[in-house]
Amino acid sequence: MTETDKTLTAQPRTEKDSLGEVLIPAGALYGIQSFRAKNNFPDLGQTVNFNLIKAIIQIKKAAAVTLAELVPDKAQVFRAVAAGADEILAGQWREMFIVPAIQGGAGTSTNMNCNEVLANLALDRLGLPLGSYATCHPLDDVNRGQSTNDVYPTALRIAAIALLRDLSQAAANLQEALQEKENEFAKVFKLGRTELMDAVPVTLGEEFGAYAQALARDRWRLYKMEERLREINLGGEAVGLTDRSNKLFRFGVVEKLRQYTGMGLAAAEYPMDITQNNDVFVEVSGLLRAMAVNLKKISGDLRLMNSGPYGGLGEIRLAPQQMGSTIMPGKVNPVIPEMVICAAFKVMANDLALTMAAGEGEFELNAFVPVIAESLLESFELLIKATNLFRVKAIQTVTAAPERCQELLAGSLAKAAGFAPILGYDRVSQIIANHPQNPAEALSELDAAIKAQEPQP
Repeated sequence: MTETDKTLTAQPRTEKDSLGEVLIPAGALYGIQSFRAKNNFPDLGQTVNFNLIKAIIQIKKAAAVTLAELVPDKAQVFRAVAAGADEILAGQWREMFIVPAIQGGAGTSTNMNCNEVLANLALDRLGLPLGSYATCHPLDDVNRGQSTNDVYPTALRIAAIALLRDLSQAAANLQEALQEKENEFAKVFKLGRTELMDAVPVTLGEEFGAYAQALARDRWRLYKMEERLREINLGGEAVGLTDRSNKLFRFGVVEKLRQYTGMGLAAAEYPMDITQNNDVFVEVSGLLRAMAVNLKKISGDLRLMNSGPYGGLGEIRLAPQQMGSTIMPGKVNPVIPEMVICAAFKVMANDLALTMAAGEGEFELNAFVPVIAESLLESFELLIKATNLFRVKAIQTVTAAPERCQELLAGSLAKAAGFAPILGYDRVSQIIANHPQNPAEALSELDAAIKAQEPQP
């Protein structure tokens, strides 16, 4: 057992604040503020999205490294904080982040959870008991030069950009898969439909090509999103007034954060705007909603074209993934498109929750930013996973049923529209009405009408 192991398996400890004392469990890296938050918001679902936690930890590391340079007499403490941050970023101590995602207080509980865990990791590295905050304090040291109100919005932007890049790649891969099917199905003629009614002939390849174009627009929107998220208010502290912060710290921490994240982050020219206004997240969420709409539409089309296999359209065949019924043997459902549609519904719902929360800010802060963060990051994660699964398990494996496509096309009046410019819309409509149950007879009469108009030799 290492010295670190001995420290982290210490006895329960008592921590106190202005509200009183709390007994903290043995080995807990979190402290009294995290413990209070966990108990104030019990049973409210999952804990804070770990992408947000990681982004906050990156900020704390950047701050600690900067402070180690600016405050030499405490450099050892700040270096210990930075080392603890590296452990978390490497995947350790995830279970110590205990605060529920749905919380009051504008994210203070989340920030304090990170501050306390880092303070105790630093104390442990320095060979001191957990909770001995005289040496490394969660607020006076780990949170030095910062506020929840500049850390939290900055972290949300970092987390969103990281997920945005993953989603952009997923969208690019899906677009490519759709274009491959566009080429594969280029000669599969089928019945086009408008308002679920017979329209004109198209190819299955053209339909998949249109889907690819929609994804191309989503990719462009995703590309433009990152510029909106790069401005950060770190160093603005409580309300975005940088006159209270050390300029060397402010510019140093932003520069280090660029290095650690690999993102083109920029200190906002007007940090108070970033602190109090959340319209950028509404805009980003709206673009995610647009992608969800496209995925839902494509998935809905595939469900209809796959319907049957005997009593439906049956124009394509989705790869079977699982049993479809507990009572009907042999039934296979289009579960992958249905999963995508469910994910799209959740993204749309998240967009509404986020929009309402963003509109509830008052003056210099929005108390409801935790639900903005939870909604936005969940939407990113859902779209990334759903898009990748859709590509692999539905698009890449779908096959055409050309005989069925030709059968439905031949049994329709899709070619009738081509007669209207010659015979006139009303006359074509009347001929069709004369043969309500027999499209072949209607087309035959239309052909005869065309021939009757041709000059006789």
